[in-house]
Amino acid sequence: MTTTYQAKPVRKRGVGGIQLGIDPVLLIAIVFLVLFGLVMVFSASWEMSYYEYEGSHTKMFTRQLIFTLVGVAAAFVAAYFDYHNFRRLALLLMGATVGLLILVQILQNVRFNAVRTLYEGSGMPSEMAKLVLIIYLSVWLYNKRHQLNKVGFGLIPLAIIIGFLAGLIIVQPDVSAAFTLVILGGIMFFVAGGDLKQIFILLAVTFLVGLVVIQVQPTAQDRISDYLQGLRDPREAHPHVQRSIEAFARGGLFGMGIDKSETKTHGLPVPPTDSIFAVTAEETGLLGTTVMIGLYVILTLRGFKIAREAPDMLGQLLAIGITFWLMMEALINMGMMVGLVPFAGNALPFVSLGGTSMLFSLSSIGILMNVSRQSRASRKTDERKEYAPVGVRRGERGRDLSRAGRSASPRG
Repeated sequence: MTTTYQAKPVRKRGVGGIQLGIDPVLLIAIVFLVLFGLVMVFSASWEMSYYEYEGSHTKMFTRQLIFTLVGVAAAFVAAYFDYHNFRRLALLLMGATVGLLILVQILQNVRFNAVRTLYEGSGMPSEMAKLVLIIYLSVWLYNKRHQLNKVGFGLIPLAIIIGFLAGLIIVQPDVSAAFTLVILGGIMFFVAGGDLKQIFILLAVTFLVGLVVIQVQPTAQDRISDYLQGLRDPREAHPHVQRSIEAFARGGLFGMGIDKSETKTHGLPVPPTDSIFAVTAEETGLLGTTVMIGLYVILTLRGFKIAREAPDMLGQLLAIGITFWLMMEALINMGMMVGLVPFAGNALPFVSLGGTSMLFSLSSIGILMNVSRQSRASRKTDERKEYAPVGVRRGERGRDLSRAGRSASPRG
């Protein structure tokens, strides 16, 4: 029997990142964000570093650079580590995270009136908890995908998982990190196909718990009070917000130039961490902040694209969770600097000083790249079958990898 071929136009192959199987646009955006962040940390940290590290102007920057290099290595490993292996590792990762959060309370390393780090301001398990929760919930929701609409298998276990982790973080206290975990859990439950009634119940319970936390937690109470006061009259806003707005005003369109900020040395709290967006605005102006926001927009759009094209539901949940997490962190950090949201301790991903934040943010990008790689590999498999002899295609008997949203998956 004569073998027949279907004549189809040859598709051009890309180069660079596409040959490696990664998303080149996302990679470029992250590289620019990280480099931009290193420049701003160097500019914003020299005075604080001098007082924190006994005369070393560059100690903070050096530590950030080291964590960045470690984060790049972690991202590379994550990009080529099959994300389906998280199905075996999720419980172990969650156990390690819970153990570290408990260890923080045992060590009682107090810094800025909070107990959040393992040693002298370094090592924040709450940052690790955000990525680990995304991984754990992705695996859990994937495994329970056919039972999510049953309250006993969906909402209640989800609330216990998130509530326990968030509770360990609230006692630090780190209300903003706990809030981030709850929102991420709700979003991922919705994406996984959770019942809307259960989601509304979860939101209502979260709102009530939030009111209780505000009443019993002085830090949360003060921040909400300052936020509402600032909405009524910007002149009565928290001094941190006032100094941030001053930095924006001084920066104008093109900024005062790198290392020329005055507010970072005259009243702007923690310039290299929480306030780095304000320092960026003063030194690079509206132009610089617009470029930076544009890079976050690219990250978000590419993350959603990777999620949409994921080869299975597990990859889709990982990509959605990571993208929402990074987007939410950026929006909260930038919003609080101009008084749009209550003041919080969320880092500006890839830009703020913070080794743990940089490490796990870059690791999450590696996982995104992993999902992207496997999506491309899946499409190449489909293309080979598409161009294969008709007789061979008939012999495949439907063994194509399923796409996200279908009931089957390449790993069960």
